[in-house]
Amino acid sequence: MANDKSFKIKNGLKAGRYLGSNGTDGSGSEGYSLAGASYDSVSFSVASQAGYPTSIVFNPDGTKMYVSDDTSNSVYQYTLSTGFDLSTASYASKSLSVSSQDTSPFGLALNNDGTKMYVLGDSSNTVYQYTLSTAYDLSTASYASLSFSVSSQDSVPTEIAFNNNGTKMYIVGVSNDSIFQYSLSTAFNVSTASYDSVSFSVASQDSAPYGFVFNGDGTKMYLFGDTNDNVFQYSLSTAFNLSTASYDSVSFNVSSEDSGGFGIAFNNDGTKLYLAGASNEVLYQYSTVLTTNTLDLSTGSVFEITPTSDIQVGLSNPAASGTVSQATLLLDGGASASYDIANAAYASKSFSVNAQDAIPQNIFLKPDGLTLYVIGSSNDSVYQYSLSVAGDISTASYDSVSFSVTSQEATPQGLFFKPDGTKMYVSGSVSDAVYQYTLSTAWDLSTASYDSVSFSISGANNSIYFKTDGTAFYASNGADDTIYQYTLSTAWDLSTASYASKSFSTATQDSLSYGVTLDSTGNKLYVVGLTTTPRVMQYTLSTAWDISTASYDNLTFTVSEDTAPVKTFFTSDGNKMFVLGTTNDTIYQYSTVTPATITYPSTLEFAGGTAPTSPAIGETDVITFSTTDGGTSYQAVQAIDGAK
Repeated sequence: MANDKSFKIKNGLKAGRYLGSNGTDGSGSEGYSLAGASYDSVSFSVASQAGYPTSIVFNPDGTKMYVSDDTSNSVYQYTLSTGFDLSTASYASKSLSVSSQDTSPFGLALNNDGTKMYVLGDSSNTVYQYTLSTAYDLSTASYASLSFSVSSQDSVPTEIAFNNNGTKMYIVGVSNDSIFQYSLSTAFNVSTASYDSVSFSVASQDSAPYGFVFNGDGTKMYLFGDTNDNVFQYSLSTAFNLSTASYDSVSFNVSSEDSGGFGIAFNNDGTKLYLAGASNEVLYQYSTVLTTNTLDLSTGSVFEITPTSDIQVGLSNPAASGTVSQATLLLDGGASASYDIANAAYASKSFSVNAQDAIPQNIFLKPDGLTLYVIGSSNDSVYQYSLSVAGDISTASYDSVSFSVTSQEATPQGLFFKPDGTKMYVSGSVSDAVYQYTLSTAWDLSTASYDSVSFSISGANNSIYFKTDGTAFYASNGADDTIYQYTLSTAWDLSTASYASKSFSTATQDSLSYGVTLDSTGNKLYVVGLTTTPRVMQYTLSTAWDISTASYDNLTFTVSEDTAPVKTFFTSDGNKMFVLGTTNDTIYQYSTVTPATITYPSTLEFAGGTAPTSPAIGETDVITFSTTDGGTSYQAVQAIDGAK
């Protein structure tokens, strides 16, 4: 089958058309990728046990976790009901005091079968070895009267690690900002250790290196620095040999989660990263998996990829050395994240609804992005608009269609539609109730009629939002800055509604909070706050659609376009956010999509020495590859930048 794609080109370039046999690309993934790292919005507080968590260690299946604490001079054990998932962690009520050996335990490690534990003491600059009579059970631990001093290498040692068979030991220290290597003549017996006179300086990356860890085969090393709040990546050309280490110029900043930290750990395949934060006594979980797309040159010469996450593009199966092997990649701009208010940006697009209502209160966008609805309390009506370009608020125009709800509510504030457009729901602050309406023609407001069905809600209701299947809805109360959850025993039927005895207060973040919006999965909540500065605040629900499990993400987006925003709403794909501002009676549009980052292996040599930036959403880059040495190296050129 031939590939036949044509498109317009920006930047004054001519239109292009690409013909050739379609090739196939194989998708895969790899762990330990800082380039693809992202915060999972999952954390676990150890503050009830540890005042200064310094190191993290897991058992092989991730169902047990151990944390050392400098404040209490102890090691604590935790249980994870789902392996390596911090959201399922709980304290196992098991601990071990090491104060008889050292009053400042920092580093922590276990041997391969969990029968030995090692603590690196900062006070005595010594590694201490303990025996666990029951593997991985901290309550059975006792000091083995075995130790090894590292004071000759560093006076402030902070972390310890071993190679896979226990014949090598490593410590990092803040005094010299270096990692030091030791040999053990008897595996995992620290009393047989001796310094290899091998060290590796990390001072150029961080002046306060605290945590470090190796990947599974010892060819990569990761350092957690407290000065810059970064995780740094290094390569070892010979596994576990520090003399062959070099910095990869790859790092990942975690300052958004904590302003300081110490411990670092990965799960078994390197797809999850864990860090111990110092300022809040909290452990944080990250994803570190990178999707790979490999172009199989034996299957064709033209490839097309639309990434849905950050990816690395590679090539395989070229022609034999001495024969030219070429390929063309049509790389479409794709998204790696949506509902991303951390990287949200004003799209310089807006639409005023003042001509219809001077006090707009809420908005709703049809799932296809082509119809907009606004409710206002000046005329107590719902208004209908059309968008000539889906999801582009600047293309909106009034349909001259409205529907009055004044017979039910004198100050309507909440608005929501059933996904098929046959039901509409309105809430207000005068009657403190939610009302149900039927549209005999889906999405046509002129066909709306009141169902004589309502549900009373106590408090000043300013917004409503329904679960995607219609079995629950959420109402925000402006009087007490609380969101309440209700259950519908029959989906979308208000007559079957009842209070679910679940609520969540946003008053701690803002005493003037408005609106309630959730993402399509029910895992994220968005609320508008006005007390300090107009902004959108983000929360995580650890159990989807259960408002009682919400917690603040400490993440906000400042709204600079209006001083009194009251409602935010997203497109169905989460790529765009709309904010309704009551100062200017205007809806503002923002981008909340993060374009996927595309990386390439070192065997791809781009003209000019630098790989091109990733294409924007809705654009296509054309990249050509060629090799004459059987794929040992490739020459790559960006033929077109930004096709549309």
